[in-house]
Amino acid sequence: MGLNELGTAQSPPPDRAFALAIGLMVMAAAFNAIDTLLVRVISTEMSAFSISFFRSAFGLLFVLPWIHRRRAQIFKTNYVWLHVVRAALKVIAISAFFYAIARANLAQVTAIAFTTPIFVIIGAVIILREKLGITRLLSVIMGFGGVLLIVRPVAGQFDPYLLFALVGALVTAAIQLVLKAMSGRDSTDTLVAWNLILMVPLALLPALFFWTTPSPMMLGLLAIQGAIGAMGMTAITKAMSLADVSAVIPFDFLRLPLVAFGAFYFFGQSADAATWLGAAIIFVAVVAASRRVGRPAAPSHVSSGGAADITELDLAHGMGLEKVDEEEGKKKEND
Repeated sequence: MGLNELGTAQSPPPDRAFALAIGLMVMAAAFNAIDTLLVRVISTEMSAFSISFFRSAFGLLFVLPWIHRRRAQIFKTNYVWLHVVRAALKVIAISAFFYAIARANLAQVTAIAFTTPIFVIIGAVIILREKLGITRLLSVIMGFGGVLLIVRPVAGQFDPYLLFALVGALVTAAIQLVLKAMSGRDSTDTLVAWNLILMVPLALLPALFFWTTPSPMMLGLLAIQGAIGAMGMTAITKAMSLADVSAVIPFDFLRLPLVAFGAFYFFGQSADAATWLGAAIIFVAVVAASRRVGRPAAPSHVSSGGAADITELDLAHGMGLEKVDEEEGKKKEND
């Protein structure tokens, strides 16, 4: 049984499917908000690299039985080195985000994380030679305007740690573009398995230089964080299989007020008006960029622990990269 068969015995009616998709996105927003808060707590004793390693290790442990059952099929790949590059980029991305979470205002970090689709658009234009279009051009301009409102690179207001969140968003966009190149010939199962396996040793290398052995309580929190992160991304992936990407993406932004509330309640942090305004502008930009006409969401496949990878593929389609698929298909037909 592949990832696409998990929990999909029978498709629900359209109205029920849409309602279920919304519920799953709200659930995912809550899971991801808790995940962010847990990283902040764990980072008081452990480095971002160490958290990344344990996150990867617990994610791999979660799906080892599935990998073992399907090992004959999923290890066949056409892109060995691209798998290594993608896993290394993911280690960099999550480590950058974790470091920003440990040091900066959580609401601001979360808002900046939502800019990834904007960077995907830019990458698609530069690397994939896509046409930008007026809507996506305005989305890019608005997105960067929102970032400037949050980061505020002026004397006395600039927090340099927010740059790590921006790096995380940029590298995540690069991952989506790499994944786009790989998804044409490697199966979903292969993409998930290779990424989970390679991330553990790649995350361990930098973690060794900043190693802190976790206490029993921290180890328990790391395990919980890994499980919550996996459930959150699985919920997002399943939601995108039930409804159009552009319809469900807005509900992921519920993560921001949830994180802001948790940051205020547990850590005494507050988000000012400029942060909320910048986040609102980014929200509008991403929703506008993700709009598609007459095309359902790309098929999603639910997995435990590896759903984040498939979410990247879905978001890449949501940002307009599906046009490349159509062009490639036409080229193959002509050939």
